[in-house]
Amino acid sequence: MMGDEFNAATYFVDRQILNGGADRVAIECAEERITYEHLRKMVNQVGNALRHQLDVRLEERVVLLLQDVPEFAYSFFGAIKIGAVPVPVNTLLKPDDYEYLLKDCRARVAIVSASLLPTLRQIPREKLPFLRHVVVCGGGDAGVIAFSNMVSAESSELDPAPTRKDDAAFWLYSSGSTGTPKGCVHLQHDMVVATDLYARGVLKINRDDRCFSAAKLFFAYGLGNALYFPLAVGATTILTPHSSSPQNVYAAIEKHKPSLFFSTPSNFAALLHVRREGAEFDLSSVRCAVSAGEPLPATLFHKFKDRFGVEILDGIGSTEALHIFISNRPGAIRPGSSGQVVPGCDCKVLDDDGQRVRRGELGTLWVKYDAVCSQYWNQHEKSKITIQGQWICTGDKYREDDDGYFWYSGRADDMLKVSGVWVSPAELEAVLAEHDAVFEAAVVAHKDGDDLVKPFAWIVLRDGIIGDPELASALQEYVAKRLPAYKRPRWVEFVRELPKTATGKIQRFKLRDID
Repeated sequence: MMGDEFNAATYFVDRQILNGGADRVAIECAEERITYEHLRKMVNQVGNALRHQLDVRLEERVVLLLQDVPEFAYSFFGAIKIGAVPVPVNTLLKPDDYEYLLKDCRARVAIVSASLLPTLRQIPREKLPFLRHVVVCGGGDAGVIAFSNMVSAESSELDPAPTRKDDAAFWLYSSGSTGTPKGCVHLQHDMVVATDLYARGVLKINRDDRCFSAAKLFFAYGLGNALYFPLAVGATTILTPHSSSPQNVYAAIEKHKPSLFFSTPSNFAALLHVRREGAEFDLSSVRCAVSAGEPLPATLFHKFKDRFGVEILDGIGSTEALHIFISNRPGAIRPGSSGQVVPGCDCKVLDDDGQRVRRGELGTLWVKYDAVCSQYWNQHEKSKITIQGQWICTGDKYREDDDGYFWYSGRADDMLKVSGVWVSPAELEAVLAEHDAVFEAAVVAHKDGDDLVKPFAWIVLRDGIIGDPELASALQEYVAKRLPAYKRPRWVEFVRELPKTATGKIQRFKLRDID
């Protein structure tokens, strides 16, 4: 299937034409219907334009600051086909963030949605010494290149660059839940491995599936869900440039009727909080819902299943590992767990001395999986610490039960040691989330007057509920009745929202920094 000479664009795009799928719909976006043949032509035109008009060469980076639109697919695979390296970046960042990313990856070209161009323009051009061209999709003016004009002048035929399966194909930046984002260098073969092991092995994805992801394409999770998974099997992906608000998500599901729906726990919770007068939202087309990005509480699983009759398969993946490597699967779901190891991957739980712990004991999760990034760009020491031989340290605390299910207990740097015992923030957050007044909770370490570490709970309340000292005390007692006394939050603070990455992960390090 994959020889030493290999180009991912030919596998995910051209191969469907050879398999007789030229007229099948690859992408639906609003009223657009993009066939595989049209996708192939546009990918080739973008590749030709990058090479001939913008002088993009082998291995040079092309930043994609794009909403979830067909141009993302054209640009992503167009760059890969000529051996360049697309770098999708978060569409919800600030100018300083984009300045950092553009400098760090040394992008020669940035392809940008028109709606995001004003943010990019707030960066003085002299602060971007490597950037030569800005290409704008859906608009533009003086000083930038119009995407449509650029590609229309090019041939729709293009031979792939002679890349090899272990060449760099694309980068993804870690979400920054624990600090500055790091560039994860992914290789030409990584997407094929993730597809074969998870999408085919667990989801049983096939060409009749229709995929819709509330998680966006710049996110490693969304990139698989809404781009290379469906393209690998000749299925259809449903893209929308709009936000993943409950109203937009429900509208997309009812209009496009996906069979595979991918989201995050935060978004599933938001969906459950929205109802409409009269008929229930129609999710009958969904054969399988998938969750990742943060742990899915068992209560959310049961509420969603009870309301819609759809089971959510929770799993864990990472930007470094590209996609999900531990997952629940149809017919074998244990609510509240991350599931079992995806066949073809290997996982181990180690103590602080690097020794395997016994089943049921807590330790740090390590993964062996051939879709893991080759390195962090320009961070040699961090790469050596995190990636050791065939194994990568996830930084997540887990325990494995006797049936091979993995249970999340928080990030290694989020764990609290209270009264000499390790305390998992995830455990406290799950209990707090069961209280009728609580919409969301985050627990971090905080030192008391004696410099001893105790749990501090930050709480987002449901609409219409007012936080006061009485409710704070009630929440503390609620936890104390369900968990050992030392796990009771010493402090409770009510906030309007929790700091999060654009992929929905709580940035606990920001909460820890608040005095």
